[in-house]
Formats: sequence, C-alpha cells, structure tokens
Amino acid sequence: MQPRRLDASAPGFEAAFADFLGRNRDTDENVDRIAADIVADVRARGDAALLDHTRRFDWAAPDAASLRVSDAERRAVAAGVPSAQREALVFAASRIEAFHRTLLPRDVGFTDATGTRLGARYRPVDAAGVYVPGGTAAYPSSVLMNIVPAKVAGVGRIVMAVPTPGGVLNPLVMLAAEIAGADEVWRIGGSQAVAALAYGTESIAPVDKITGPGNAYVAAAKRRVFGQVGIDLIAGPSEILVVADGQNDPAWIAADLLSQAEHDASSQSILITDDARFAEAVAAAVEAELATLARAEIAGASWRDNGCIILVPDLAAAAPIVDRIAAEHVELAMESGPAEALSERIRHAGAIFIGRHTPEAVGDYVAGTNHVLPTSRAARFSGGLGVADFLKRTSIVACTPESLAVLGPAALALAEAEGLGAHGRSVSIRLNRRG
Repeated sequence: MQPRRLDASAPGFEAAFADFLGRNRDTDENVDRIAADIVADVRARGDAALLDHTRRFDWAAPDAASLRVSDAERRAVAAGVPSAQREALVFAASRIEAFHRTLLPRDVGFTDATGTRLGARYRPVDAAGVYVPGGTAAYPSSVLMNIVPAKVAGVGRIVMAVPTPGGVLNPLVMLAAEIAGADEVWRIGGSQAVAALAYGTESIAPVDKITGPGNAYVAAAKRRVFGQVGIDLIAGPSEILVVADGQNDPAWIAADLLSQAEHDASSQSILITDDARFAEAVAAAVEAELATLARAEIAGASWRDNGCIILVPDLAAAAPIVDRIAAEHVELAMESGPAEALSERIRHAGAIFIGRHTPEAVGDYVAGTNHVLPTSRAARFSGGLGVADFLKRTSIVACTPESLAVLGPAALALAEAEGLGAHGRSVSIRLNRRG
C-alpha cells in the first residue's frame, strides 16, 4: 500500500509534480446535478421536500414538528456526556473564544486633509447557519469552531443543522451546541439542509450566511446557493503536508500523516523530506500504524491513492513546493529555529504547525485557532474561518461643503468621462454649477 514518490532533483519532476497537483479527488461527477435538483426541490416545496429527502438519506421518518430539536431534548441528550469529555469541550471552547476575540476588527474613522470624514464600521450578519457533519462520524469540535466565532462576532441568531442517521442525536454534538450557544438545532443534513437554510421553509427561517464543512453534496449545494446567502468556503477532502527532517521519530510522522487520511478515502497526506532513508522509515511506520487503526480501510485507501512522498535536496528551500501545494494543514517537524525560518517563507497554507511537538490535531481541537480551513489549493486565495466571516464592513463618507468643493471637480470629470450624466449632475448641482 505505497503512495506516489517524487524526487525534486529528478529530470522529470516538474511534469510529475504538475500531474500530481492536477489530480481530481472528487468522488462523483454527478454530485453537482443531484445537489442542484435537491436544492430546487426544497426551494419549491419547502418542508415537504425537506422531509422527503431527510427520510431518504437519513433513514429516519420525521414529521415537520420533530425536525427541530427542542432545547429540553438537547439538554437531556447532552447530560449523558461523561465529565472528562464535557470538561474538554468547555476547555476547547474557552480557548477558541479567547483566540477569536483577538481577531475582532475595530471600527475606524478619521477626517482627511480635505475635511472629508471617512471610516468603516463592522457589523454582524443577522443570522448564520452552521452545518455540522453527522454521517460517518460526529464532530463536536466543528460545532465549536463555527458557532463560537459567530457568537464572538455578535450574530443574533445562530441556526445549526446536523444530520441524524436513524434519528439519533449525538450527545457530544448536542453538548457542544449547548456550550457554544446555538439558538436553534435542526436534525437535517446534506444538500437539503443547505437549501433550507438559504431559502427557508415553512418551519425554518432563512439565514444570511452558511458556514461549516460537509460532504461533496453539501459543498455542491453551497455553490448553488451562493449569492442568495454568503458562504465561508467550499470544503473538499482533508489535507496534510508534513515537512520533516531525518531527526524525527518515523512513528510520529506516520501518525500525523494518518490523522487526516482517516477522514476520508479522498483525503490527502504528503511528506516532504530531505532524507531518503527517513522517507522509507516513515512509509514502513505508516503500514505498522494502519494495522492499529479502527478506520484503517479508509486511511489506507487515502494513503495509497492520494498520498505522496517528495524528496528534496534541502528543506530550507522547500517553501516554493509547499506554496504550490497550498495545503490545508502544514506541519514543520524540525528544530524550532529552522521551522520558524521556513514558516516565514511559506505564503500559501491554511494553517502552519511549527516544531516537532505541534501535531496538527491540536489545531483541530484545543489550540484555539480554527479548523475550518481552505482545501484543494484554495489557501492560495483564502484563509480559515474566523470572526470576519460573520461581519460586514460598511464604508462611511461625510463631506462638508468645503470638502465637496475639493473633491467634486475630479468626481465630475470622471463622471463625464464615463458618460454618466446623472452622476455628474448629482455633484455639480451641489457645487452650484450648470451641467
């Protein structure tokens, strides 16, 4: 079960690397069509369509009244969580809140040399919809990562959608919703949940923005509703890129690579190293580690079909390759000095984990940073989820008669150049000019 191997010093590396980067890890070409049909159906038929698709995909038979999880039901289910797990969720939530409070932008305002007052105000969206995966696995950490920043931003209504196969609520997910402060929880998932959040139904009021990771159908639906609502990003299969020197324990690096491979067979794990012997030791350690994993079949398929080991002559010069991959998670497993230096040269990464004792998993749970990150090379143009995703910036302009007299002539000239007479007239009429 061996991944692809590439050597940056080999003559054919560029072509092989380009082929590797260009591989499509989507699992079904029909996903977009199916998602589009579901979105259109929910938009047209509301609750009736939502119920039909929930019964079809979640193996449950709810009625409209039972789609929403009551506060009492949520608390009752959450009460069954063991104290150690409860404490871990509270601990994680407190760190996520503390970190994201530091990201809150401040309103700005000033008066420039012309006497014009300029500024910007940040205000939260009125309502946010948070999608939480709940099919093959339950992710209470995703509840915290989405809802806590929305709360910090000041969103007034936070609606959580989570699929519940068989109608069963996950206690950890319900507890996380309670801790984070979800205002509504709905037992819906897939494309139908995204459509309901975007367009509303008889039971569910629409939201202004939808965030949160999901499967390919969720991602396709988010593409479809963008414009009706805002979205955070289109999440693809998970990724990890580990840059490691030969001084690491191969078992540590193997565990790190498999931490993302176990998510899905379409996930991707990449090792960059300058030590060929170490690379082979890691490959062997991956095989040994797979024998111990509950999700070995998924992780093994991911490593075999999408994994890669890239040998480079010098880790200090690895930044251009790291940037071209633009991975969701980048680990720099080396001494702190070289790791810090390399991190400064990396421009495209969803999150960077620096040093031998910083496994990516701490970012997934308790570091305080967000684990909703760009995938599929989207780190080239976007970053992870944060408070800014739940805020809107409104520009402020206030002219005095004197400052308009300074600005107006240039505005009038540009309006005339563009052939927009009413634009120019709205300025000239205030300058007591004809035209």
